[in-house]
Amino acid sequence: MVLEHSRPLRLFTLFILYVGQGMPIGLFWFAVPAWMAVNGASAADVGSVAALTALPWSLKLVNGFIMDRYTFLPMGRRRAWILGAQSAMIASLVVAAIIDPAVTDVAFLGAIGFVVNMATTFQDVAVDGLAVDIMTEDERARGSGMMFGGQSIGIATATAICGFLIDDFGAPAAFLTVAAIIFLLCAYIAAFRERVGERALPWTEGAASERNLAIQIESWWPLLKTTVAALCKPVSLLWLPVLFGRGIFNGGLTGATPLIGANYGGWNVAEIAALTATAGLVAGGLCMTLGGWLGDRFGAKRIAILWCVVQLAMLTTMYFGQPLWGNPLFFMAFVYLWISVDYLLTVAALPISMRLCQPSVAATQFTIYMAVGNFGISFGAFMLGKTDAMGGLASIFLVVGAGATMALTLLVFVKFPRRPEYYARQASAAMVFDSAAPLPGEQRGVS
Repeated sequence: MVLEHSRPLRLFTLFILYVGQGMPIGLFWFAVPAWMAVNGASAADVGSVAALTALPWSLKLVNGFIMDRYTFLPMGRRRAWILGAQSAMIASLVVAAIIDPAVTDVAFLGAIGFVVNMATTFQDVAVDGLAVDIMTEDERARGSGMMFGGQSIGIATATAICGFLIDDFGAPAAFLTVAAIIFLLCAYIAAFRERVGERALPWTEGAASERNLAIQIESWWPLLKTTVAALCKPVSLLWLPVLFGRGIFNGGLTGATPLIGANYGGWNVAEIAALTATAGLVAGGLCMTLGGWLGDRFGAKRIAILWCVVQLAMLTTMYFGQPLWGNPLFFMAFVYLWISVDYLLTVAALPISMRLCQPSVAATQFTIYMAVGNFGISFGAFMLGKTDAMGGLASIFLVVGAGATMALTLLVFVKFPRRPEYYARQASAAMVFDSAAPLPGEQRGVS
């Protein structure tokens, strides 16, 4: 159970950890908004809860700085943080179950969504840092598919289970069920180690690895300076709007889905939850198969461009197809497509984010990239609450379309980093066509 020595264990661990962090997302981003929408909550109320729930994901850049600066190295760089975050998630869900909020308790639902997702962001940052630390370059496209495939499966599972539980047994049953699943995941985290010789738990035997000791930054100024230098590279600055545009797509359509289903199609909580859950399972399967394979075969940038084009085509169809929103087949196709494409674009983009990261500040830099995307999610959710003033719910597709257009434009015109073997091939080709370069087997200056 040592990650550095086993590729299958690395991929499975990243997969199962992302399944775990998908559970509270499914609960608070899908099941709770659907419950609110079906029981008469307004777009402003649903948007407010969605925005508060998404806000910690926008603020998580602070988490990365804390984790890169402070960690318990005898347990590895990330495991102690993962266990601590999951313990906080469990405690918050138990408190929420005891209080038992109603649909009209908008402030409390937003607050508990904020707290649980804050804890989830600490796990997310720790797992992302673990992925950058532990994965080799040739695993990143496949690992990205496993990670976000796992998250979509976790979200789908939580959405389906929690939608049923809320409808039949009330919100406390859903809160306690998610808490129990996360508790089981804690047991798995305690069973593996990042590198040889590390401790399983704080009170067991073991020591920090030489590699982690060598790259650990022990003061704030070098950490900040290294992070700023990495982020201020032109290619890094141009990558940020791509991530923000992807976030707008997710945030806007996450809140719009239950509103369209409930208000135009007459769907109830369980039906909306089941639909989004099934779509999430399909998206997870696509991420773990098609998403990783396409990235390996054609490159992350090309595939990201493809998914942006698909996004724009879908958004255009939804905007002009408003009379069809009440059609069950049309609505189902929309939900399946947007959830799948959202995850597939994330899988395609993740290796580029990893390639831009410096190892010593991996958690911080990667977290900032993800936080920018999550600012986009919050912005998309915020704009959902403004749709009445902008002419109706259909206007959210214009907002989301603007974000997708921005991302597509940058992906087409900016040269983002590729896999190392691409540069090796380029160098090899340059030598072959350089008349001043020696041919294979020939030494310069020898006839």
